[in-house]
Amino acid sequence: MKKSLVAVGVIIALGVVWTGSSWYVGKEVEVRMADMVQKANEELTKALPDSGLVVSYENYQRGLLDSKMQLVIKTTADAKSPLLPVGENIIFNETISHGPLPGLTHFNFIPGMASVHSELAKNETTQPLFDMTQDKSLINGVTRVAFDGATSSVISIIPVDYTKDDTHFVFSGSTMNADVDAEGDKMTFGLDANSGSIKTKNEAGQPTEISFNGINITSDSQNSVADLRVGTQKASLKSLSLNVADKELAALNGLVLSANTELQADKKNIAIQTDYSLDALKAQGHDFGSGKLAIKLDNLDAEALSAVSQAYAQESQRLLQDPDIMQDPELYRKEMVEALVASFPQLLKGNPNISVSPLSWKNSKGEATFNLALALKDPQSASAPADSVEGALGQYITNLDTRLVIPFDMAIQLMSQVAQLEGASPAEAEKLANQQVKGLAAMGQMFHITKVENNSITASLTFANDKATLNGEAIPLRDLFGSLPFSLESDEGQGEAPAVSEPQAAPGSVAPEEAPQP
Repeated sequence: MKKSLVAVGVIIALGVVWTGSSWYVGKEVEVRMADMVQKANEELTKALPDSGLVVSYENYQRGLLDSKMQLVIKTTADAKSPLLPVGENIIFNETISHGPLPGLTHFNFIPGMASVHSELAKNETTQPLFDMTQDKSLINGVTRVAFDGATSSVISIIPVDYTKDDTHFVFSGSTMNADVDAEGDKMTFGLDANSGSIKTKNEAGQPTEISFNGINITSDSQNSVADLRVGTQKASLKSLSLNVADKELAALNGLVLSANTELQADKKNIAIQTDYSLDALKAQGHDFGSGKLAIKLDNLDAEALSAVSQAYAQESQRLLQDPDIMQDPELYRKEMVEALVASFPQLLKGNPNISVSPLSWKNSKGEATFNLALALKDPQSASAPADSVEGALGQYITNLDTRLVIPFDMAIQLMSQVAQLEGASPAEAEKLANQQVKGLAAMGQMFHITKVENNSITASLTFANDKATLNGEAIPLRDLFGSLPFSLESDEGQGEAPAVSEPQAAPGSVAPEEAPQP
């Protein structure tokens, strides 16, 4: 009997402790909520300074074991470039399970301050989304809040199968994972979406479908010097296709984009490596090949990069608010280019290096490549003003080395495929492509820009110690610029273009037809 009383007493004591702890944690969550919302608004202001988006919480109802509230996203009345119309809002209903074991009802025994379940609320703004999902919340999330303030979230977008008029939208749904440390410095993110498609009709009444498969995005980053984030990001797409009248018009396969940003050993400069690759590009049954691009930048001064990024973002926002500029895309592009050029000298503070190794495109006949290595320097380090073209370039460039190789067979196949897309027969396209590629080679030789060697059009340019070399031959920069076609005032008085050198056929290949004389 005594043992039974002791057991009952222990259970009651545990219940009291659990209830008291849960109540206390619930109170603590409410206290911290204001800080969490404030941090969210600070990040929104940094990322979208003119959007006017603000987050607030309303109707907080604290219970013994859980609490409820609403998270409201809206736009301030003074927003310069509102993303959400003023007067409209997006609301999430939040259910907060208190710690110390907030996931106990889901058999999750990890201690924590709270577990927050979020779902989209229906109102006038979000009604179209509920129409697509048969009155279900399109977005659902669960966020665990640790005692130190770190968060771990799993956000789901449910599958959608929606038809309206001639449009049919299908989406497999997606899952997002996000982990943020207590200080908001370290962040990991992941997103997966299996498939989706939009079927509709074009202006000719033909059925048209755009579909994708296999989207994956990952990010692992943290704050570094000058409020810059460093880390790795990767995005991949298994396939994207466009079908018209039940025929594949175009398709991309195996698209991968990746980037790595890191703080260098000196703790002042940033290095960035970006890689792009595409396994296949197809159009109307033609396989156009695959491509890749690798770009690396290092010795980018972190303080200068941060200042330029902020200035560029502010200029972009300013232009977006000018209705005259926004009605003229060419003017907008021109203004943005000018802003970038104006800020370019700042980026040279750390004497950065740029490399492209390689930019390439490959088909069944060969691979065209372009490689570049460029070492820049801060012009402010120059001891005296330049008195020549070479000297002026020398104030910005320490070293330049470029190399271009375009195989004849590869280029002819590519141009032939383009001609067939435009309606030419295979035989006509092959003949036209031969003429175009040979003509391009002849023009390059006429202006002494390219050479023909090893069955390829080639070009190389180097610059170092105020001296330039074009295709292996030393050349004054003034002569180099004067030989370019865009620097000629008139074609009158120019000699005839030399015939293109006959390319040397690679073993086992068929020599291209002789080029027509210009």
